[in-house]
Amino acid sequence: MRETKAEYLHIEKLHPFDGHPFKVVDNEEMDQLVESIRTQGVLNPVVVRLIENGEYEVISGHRRLHACKKAGMETIPALVMDMDRDAAAIALVDSNLHREHILPSEKAFAYKLKMDAMRHQGASGQVGQKWTRDSIAEGTDDSSRQIHRYIRLTNLIPGILQMVDDGKIALTPAVEISYLTKQEQIDLLETMECEDCTPSLSQAMQMKQLSQSGELDMDTIFGILTQLKPNQQEKISFKVSELRSYFPRSYTASQMTRDILKGLELLRQRREQNRDSR
Repeated sequence: MRETKAEYLHIEKLHPFDGHPFKVVDNEEMDQLVESIRTQGVLNPVVVRLIENGEYEVISGHRRLHACKKAGMETIPALVMDMDRDAAAIALVDSNLHREHILPSEKAFAYKLKMDAMRHQGASGQVGQKWTRDSIAEGTDDSSRQIHRYIRLTNLIPGILQMVDDGKIALTPAVEISYLTKQEQIDLLETMECEDCTPSLSQAMQMKQLSQSGELDMDTIFGILTQLKPNQQEKISFKVSELRSYFPRSYTASQMTRDILKGLELLRQRREQNRDSR
């Protein structure tokens, strides 16, 4: 890989990396970047590679490029790197994975992009998926197993993947859902939207098992999602200290619970007797 010194390139000659997994959004941070570029210029050149006919593909600096366009600039400082697509894909992922805020979907497609590039490079012969995930994990905070989980998310339909990004579905149940067929995921998304609920891990695992045996349909999904989850059951709780004065000092919590239930049963019977005597 050979690096040349920074040069100014016309912005219209620069194109986003094909399959670029990191989102470029217009938000407050982007507005700040645009203002910074207007007042101070681009402090760090973007990194690109020459593709053909004087056109360039961006490897690092998609946000800076977008900000320059919004700021009305015609040129941008760039480092032109001599590398093929696989090397560029790996460099792109490595330059973005350590950002402070990365969505699960961005990680998912970034890891897949890097894994595919490394496997394509695998003339070395070591191209097994586990070897590739282990190699990717060496430069990240994620284990090989966690990387596998993230890559599974690339099998989710957009609507469900967005719910993962929004924090409505956790990573672990989302991985189980990724094993459902596309139609099953569409049915699941429709049911979640209609019932305003999301599956727990156990429910997601149940759907995966039924999907693999060919027994999962819309009615089954509805039945699973409308089951009352343990954490949704209403509970009434008291501190032992609040009840202590009503019981002997030697009573345990279980003895208190037993007598409370007995007392409530007597109260219910008395109410029924009073109602019958009217």
